[in-house]
Amino acid sequence: MASMRALIFDLDGTLVDTVYPHVVAWQQALEEAGMTIDGWRIHRRIGMSGGLFTRAVSREVGRPLSAAQAEALQKRHGEIFRSLAQTRRALPGAVQLLERLRELNVAHAIATSGRHPEIDASLEALSVPASTIVIDRGDVARAKPAPDLFVTAAERLSIPAEECYVIGDAVWDLLAARRARMFSVGLLTGGYGSDELLAAGAYRVYRDPAELAASLDELGVLP
Repeated sequence: MASMRALIFDLDGTLVDTVYPHVVAWQQALEEAGMTIDGWRIHRRIGMSGGLFTRAVSREVGRPLSAAQAEALQKRHGEIFRSLAQTRRALPGAVQLLERLRELNVAHAIATSGRHPEIDASLEALSVPASTIVIDRGDVARAKPAPDLFVTAAERLSIPAEECYVIGDAVWDLLAARRARMFSVGLLTGGYGSDELLAAGAYRVYRDPAELAASLDELGVLP
């Protein structure tokens, strides 16, 4: 395999431990709107954009949602999420991994379906400097599983898609990476199993960012 020049990271569940607060926030917002849905069904959709998520949920509960209702749900989810996850916890090795990439001058970016201000505390928990390229939902027309977030990140890095790895914890990350013509690496930190991540196209699967950091030589990204 040719040398890879860049890593593009998902945020929630990949670098910060926020998947389950998102599940609870969505479940509460939906409950308030009169839509009861099991937590595991929500978990399987985390990583999609809020718009795609609300459409998927409306199908699951058999209740159509207007654009205004979907937007209100997304707003309420954001409010509840920020109240639940006031303190964000970086996943094991995440801060050190990003720090090492900066020290080695390995090109990297963060591409997330989240939006500001929801993601601000997560970036702060990771000690992400202002110089790091961060692509969020507001920067693209379509979120995962569309490839737009990762394609835009590669463009901002000025590196061809074929020379980028996507690092993600959900099948939606890996499907979007495949559509962007990028290799992908799965992490188990979002609750998906190794078999699911491999089936979705992961080139390798690691336990967490710490194990990924110890395995960068396997990915051919070290200078």
